Amino acid sequence: MNSFADHPDRLTPLLEWYASLSPQSLHDIARFYAPDAHFVDPFNSVRGHADIRALFEHMFETVDAPRFFIQSQLAGGNQGFATWIFSGTVRGSAFSVPGSSHLRFANDGRVSVHCDYWDAAALWSQLPLIGGPVRWLQQRFAAPASQ
Repeated sequence: MNSFADHPDRLTPLLEWYASLSPQSLHDIARFYAPDAHFVDPFNSVRGHADIRALFEHMFETVDAPRFFIQSQLAGGNQGFATWIFSGTVRGSAFSVPGSSHLRFANDGRVSVHCDYWDAAALWSQLPLIGGPVRWLQQRFAAPASQ
């Protein structure tokens, strides 16, 4: 029987896949994610290969040249953590947003839970049309600097 011990470094291949993610590489979702994997980010909460694939297909439809730049990674037991910068272009405006992923691996070495953490307002502030109002709100709610 396969166990997580048989897959001690599942994080590195997964992150390499993310760093080179393309519409053509989406067929590898089943290689990296358990059939009932749960994926959560600030906008989504989906389960299973079909819904995870649909999430990434939507990303490729709405973002030009999306790319994950992996910054750091840490793995231990059946969990992994990575920091990254996600960049791309939306309607001609480039953006770059830092974030992190907390991953839990099933006994077969595939991801069972994937939670992404990033500041949606950091993304919105870089987008056309809504960027100005978001930046205004950020300034309005920021604590005053001490003197």
